[in-house]
Amino acid sequence: SMKDCYELENGVKIPCMGYGTYKAAEGNNEGIIKTAIEAGYRYFDTASFYDTEEALGRAIHESRIPREEFFLTSKAWKTEMGYEEVKKALSEGGVEPGVCGPRVRTITACQGEAICPSGCIDTYALAKELDDRYFARELPHKFKFGITGCQNNCLKSEENDLGIKGGIQVSWREEDCIQCGVCVKACRSNAITLEDGKISVDESKCNFCGRCYKACPTEAWNTVHGYIVSFGGLFGNSISKGEAIIPFLPDKETLLKVCDATIQFFADHAKPGERFKFTLDRVGRESFENLIQEVVKNG
Repeated sequence: SMKDCYELENGVKIPCMGYGTYKAAEGNNEGIIKTAIEAGYRYFDTASFYDTEEALGRAIHESRIPREEFFLTSKAWKTEMGYEEVKKALSEGGVEPGVCGPRVRTITACQGEAICPSGCIDTYALAKELDDRYFARELPHKFKFGITGCQNNCLKSEENDLGIKGGIQVSWREEDCIQCGVCVKACRSNAITLEDGKISVDESKCNFCGRCYKACPTEAWNTVHGYIVSFGGLFGNSISKGEAIIPFLPDKETLLKVCDATIQFFADHAKPGERFKFTLDRVGRESFENLIQEVVKNG
């Protein structure tokens, strides 16, 4: 049946039956494709030469059937063969290529402060900036960035080669405080105490979650939105939690310099096929820590 599938070696399932759109119905491509969808087809083959790609896209969109239920294949014309030529052809069709192999992978991020009330940073804007800066850079092995907006850590940033977690550094503003104690109750790390009308913050316990600031009815806190960065995380055949070197980075300019230094360290020291974590283990984490501390010190 049209629901039966073959399973490829990489685990991807491709339907046994598909619909080829070459000369499907010249002049009525969209109509005939809609009929095929109604008949149950979910695997469609198209090509730039067929001139059916846009009609196929519109038919799928108007069907209201979830995109993930469809399996699509397309082909480049002979004048579009070659890496740069294919990229150009995809770009002209409004498609940006993904990336695999030994290079910087697509940046992943949670929804961040634009949507999530717990978010401390604009994760989307940061992901886009890092993507523009590093996307597909050639390296000895793959390198993954993960960005999460707060201590809830929905994206599990420490499982990436370089993980970035949003945080808020706080300092109490006494003149605006009404000593209600809400911040004490909001703090999950027991870093805040209220004694004799005075708020104290134990910086050794503060994890920069910002819950005190977000809960305060009078906003009696000065705040700096910044970043907690971890290095050398892995998830897969080997699992390792990335570790921070600097507790808190207060500005994006410093963050980008740290990212630049990390990528360059990996490029300079890694062996082909070696993940960043194992490069740190082999070369010595201390030398990398000294590098990052120097970058931060010099701003």
